[in-house]
Amino acid sequence: MTDFLLELRSEEIPARMQVKAKEDLARLFNDALTKAGLSAASVEVFATPRRLALIATGLPLATEAVSEETKGPKVGAPPQAMEGFLRKAGLSQDQLVERDGVYYAVVEKAGRQTADVLAEAIPAIIRAFPWPKSQRWGAASVSTESLRWVRPLQGIVALLGDAVVHCEIDGIVSGAETMGHRFHHSGAITIGNAGDYIEKLRAAHVLVHFSERCRIIRDGAKAAAQAAGLTLVEDEGLVIENAGLTEWPVPMLGRFDAAFLDVPQEVIQLTARVNQKYFVCHDSTGKLANAFVCTANIDAHDGGAAIVAGNEKVLAARLSDAKFFWEQDLKVALDSQAQKLAQITFHEKLGSVADKVERVAKLARWLAEEGIVKGATADAAERAARLCKADLVTGMVGEFPELQGIMGGYYARAQGESDAVADAIRDHYKPVGQGDDVPNAPVTVAVSLADKLDTLAQFFAAGMPPTGSKDPFALRRAAIGFLSLLLQNDLRCSLKEMLVASGACASFDTLEEFLIDRLKVQQREAGVRHDLIDAVFSLGGEDDLVRLLARVKALQAYVTTAEGANLLAAYKRAANILKQAEGVDAGAPAPADLVTEELALRTALDAAEPKAAAALSIEDFEGAMAALATLRAPIDAFFEGVMVNDPDPAKRAFRLGLLARFRDAVTQVADFSKIEG
Repeated sequence: MTDFLLELRSEEIPARMQVKAKEDLARLFNDALTKAGLSAASVEVFATPRRLALIATGLPLATEAVSEETKGPKVGAPPQAMEGFLRKAGLSQDQLVERDGVYYAVVEKAGRQTADVLAEAIPAIIRAFPWPKSQRWGAASVSTESLRWVRPLQGIVALLGDAVVHCEIDGIVSGAETMGHRFHHSGAITIGNAGDYIEKLRAAHVLVHFSERCRIIRDGAKAAAQAAGLTLVEDEGLVIENAGLTEWPVPMLGRFDAAFLDVPQEVIQLTARVNQKYFVCHDSTGKLANAFVCTANIDAHDGGAAIVAGNEKVLAARLSDAKFFWEQDLKVALDSQAQKLAQITFHEKLGSVADKVERVAKLARWLAEEGIVKGATADAAERAARLCKADLVTGMVGEFPELQGIMGGYYARAQGESDAVADAIRDHYKPVGQGDDVPNAPVTVAVSLADKLDTLAQFFAAGMPPTGSKDPFALRRAAIGFLSLLLQNDLRCSLKEMLVASGACASFDTLEEFLIDRLKVQQREAGVRHDLIDAVFSLGGEDDLVRLLARVKALQAYVTTAEGANLLAAYKRAANILKQAEGVDAGAPAPADLVTEELALRTALDAAEPKAAAALSIEDFEGAMAALATLRAPIDAFFEGVMVNDPDPAKRAFRLGLLARFRDAVTQVADFSKIEG
């Protein structure tokens, strides 16, 4: 057994592609081994900006000889069939093996040297590599047949044990030499084998372990902030990105002019993060500090003073631009900005953003006036809705689209709008998908609900619902947000009334079905069974989703008990009997000679039916289930003690009537036929 090292060295690989590239290299390599009948004890992959590498341990030096068997025609088959099989197998008939009246071609294949397998696999892996974007380079790039790689490929290290695995692709020949850090090490490094690869590169200022670089950045950035009496604003995405940009990361603290802190902190953080890949810091009071942490790719002789100074200069220029946008945007009233929305198309079939704002404003006002969103005044809800998209035309949001809503909130507050209106503008996009914070401020809830409801209603009415895996207008996300707002804020309203108010009449049934499907998806994570949602919703008339879910949870708590499971089984038995019967009359008269089981079930139904109905009328769903629970013992005894389809027509009619009453009593709560199990 021996180990194998493969390094593919190139110009800088984009940070965002490195994690996936490691997965792809491992997959392609393992596929090549499997195809050749080989397997490794372990495979570890590495990525830095300038290299993609792999170490496989425990590889055999050669593949084992194998015997391949191909089934042929039966003995006595037509000559044409036999001739065709012999041509395909490359054998004569006397070389075939006969077994159970069937001919087989058995070919012994000798084992291959692992080095030969790898020499074939390496160029194939390189050519098959699925980079999201790749390029050709040099003189050969005039041909579409030339090699493609994410950036120009410069070298290949391929070592099986201590020996080079010889291969070549587009003039790049494998060997044992690689390069160290671009600035800290000059000249080639000769790798002896897989065992010394990591440490030889470390000595050349290259840390090949992605996780090690992440740890150094994470810990170093915190330490740099703490040394200045600050707290780092942690950002794992930035840790990963900086690890993909450096081979020898060195976090350093820099400063910017405190005057820039007049700009909203989200702007400063986004400018530092997106443009420069910097972390930001908080001071001892929890406010944004005029400090940042950058990650150098060099251990500078001056302790990083020149690097920090250069980064401070670049960030100052970026923040100056942001400050200019902020000050210029403040000079224009949001009402004036909102008028420009008429020039922006929301969708070619649905008009401009101004048209959408008009619809959202009317919906938000309706939600407040109807008392659906309690605590929201109609005027505040409408005002916030009319301004909620105005920041889309500001200079700041044009530069940083991620700040839409957030900047509108700042501008609204600065221009004298109430906190309720400013907060609603800031947060009306929330929740953005599952797991996001769900607003609970009344005006915010009204605007956010109206915005999502309008989006759903309009796209469905225009015949553009999601199809399969395609959802170009993020309607599934809008639906989850809509449902989260309803349920977490306990908003009581008929879904039908809301859809009608939104103008979704033409697509009502389709949109309602879509929302119920999304409800099942959303509630699955909370452990709520989808079949129970169907069981309640299919009764009809129950489209208050808060009440529906309360009913479902009470149902689930009961049917998951042994008693509930028995009642469900009894319901299904009764339903099957009734399905086969004709003309069942739930009020069929009782015969004179009632048996004990009939009397007990009738008495139990007389008590349970009104109790369940009364409990449902006051939304006491647990009480309704408790009333139904009293039927379990008598229905079990009924099935045990009587024959429903008695030869006597009067007895059969009465007993079927009792079963119909039992079915109908249970169906007050849910359609048990929809329940699985």
